[in-house]
This record gives sequence, C-alpha cells and structure tokens, in this order.
Amino acid sequence: MTHFSLRAALAAALAACAVRTAPAQTIPAGADSATARLNASPRHGEWVRLDAGNGDSLNTWVVYPERRDRAPVVVVIHEIFGLTDWIRAVADQLGADGFIAIAPDLLSGHGPNGGGTESVDQQGAVRLIREVRPDEAQRRLMAAGRYAMALPAARGRIASVGFCWGGSTSFALAANWPDLRGAVVYYGTSPDSASLGRVRGAVLGLYAGDDARVNTTVPPAQAEMRRLGKRYEVEMYEGAGHGYLRQQADRDGANRRASEAAWPRTVAFLREVLGR
Repeated sequence: MTHFSLRAALAAALAACAVRTAPAQTIPAGADSATARLNASPRHGEWVRLDAGNGDSLNTWVVYPERRDRAPVVVVIHEIFGLTDWIRAVADQLGADGFIAIAPDLLSGHGPNGGGTESVDQQGAVRLIREVRPDEAQRRLMAAGRYAMALPAARGRIASVGFCWGGSTSFALAANWPDLRGAVVYYGTSPDSASLGRVRGAVLGLYAGDDARVNTTVPPAQAEMRRLGKRYEVEMYEGAGHGYLRQQADRDGANRRASEAAWPRTVAFLREVLGR
C-alpha cells in the first residue's frame, strides 16, 4: 500500500470514528439553525390539512418517530409568531425523542386570501394572533390532537407543549380537555384561578428568571393548584430571558443553560405522563 493509500485509509477511519462518536442532538435547534436541522432530519414529517370542525380546516405539521411500536402524541403549540421553522424543528426533536408530534398552524385562515403563517411576515403573524379567539384555539388544538391519536402509528395518550402565547394556551388546554394527560408550559402566563379546578392532567412550567411579566402569574397558580391537590411543577432558570429555547445564543450563555436543563426535564415529564 502506498503512503497516499495509507493516509487515505487513516483519514477514512478517523472520519468513521467521528461519525460514530458525534454527540446526538438532544435539545431542539435554536432559531438560527432550525431550518438546517429540519433539512437534515431523518424522520418523516408531512403537511396535513385537517378538518377542525365548524367548516374550519387547519394546516398542520406532523412528525413521526423512528420506532417499531405505536407512539404517544404531543401537540406542539406555537408562539405569537405562528408555525415557523423553529416550531417545526421542536416537533422534529420530539419525534427524535419518541413521540408523534403534531404542530397546527393556529393562524390558518386568518391571513391574506385565507392563508396562515406562510402568508405574512413575523410582525404580520403577531397582528394575526390577536384574531385567534381562545375558544377557537382550543377547538382547533383538540381537533389536531384527536387526528393524531387516530393515526395507525399512535397510542391513545396525549399531552401538549407550548411556548410564550402557546405556553399560556397549553395551560388553558389542560383546563379544557379532560383527555390531556399533561401540559408543558414554556414561559407562558397562567390561567385565572377559577379555571384551574378543571385541570385533570399534570402541568410542568418552565420559566425564565428574567421574565417578570410572566412570572408574576406563577405563584397564584401554584397556590391554587396546591390547594386543589393538583400537580403543577415549576422550574425557574436564573439569568434566562423570555423565549430562551428559541434564542439559545442570547444572554451570555444563560439561555443555552436553561435550554439544556429544560428540554430533558420536558422529555422526562412527557414519558412519565404518557409512557415511552
């Protein structure tokens, strides 16, 4: 074997070793790398237009895990920015973690010419989200969840995870849908105390330490859930800012540290309430 062949063989062996030992992606991509992560994903993701009742239809992104048995379902609820590539990448990570993830575009039909998130820019999405009534959002989320649970590859267990506006909506879904076994709330405000008596599933709240607007709503909800004997677990990540899972590079590492703590906590909670 020539020296060139030896060098080539050694380089190939080192490359193969690097592939085998490269760390797996264990948290969702940040906003800056979400599209690339989606493009590189080995999982099956697809767009579905589903019936949301009342003559309403809903554009939805569904991701399937790579597993031989049926999987539990997680409804992914987007921020005020709508169904972005970042939210789709969060759904893809849930697929990597073993769940069927369904992410509905709650702006469907609210955009120009009946469009949704894809029909507006970011500020347009922020304006449109104000048109989405709470009862409409809840009806649509339940429709998406029922669609996913009826899939042949699904097991009939469901939870939700939401971010910012979607975090508040995830907590509200726990109060409105008895089938929901758990709700994860990323930096979303808490519902009024009167609705907490309807919560049946467990709730996990994952908050940024530097987010007083949201965090002032947490202690009253904690007190009421405790009084009612309901499960509401709270994690507060010091130094992190609102939207830390999306903006992982911000705040001198605090957002990244919060993300690396919060996502494993999310997956462990979902596996506990839904099973693996």
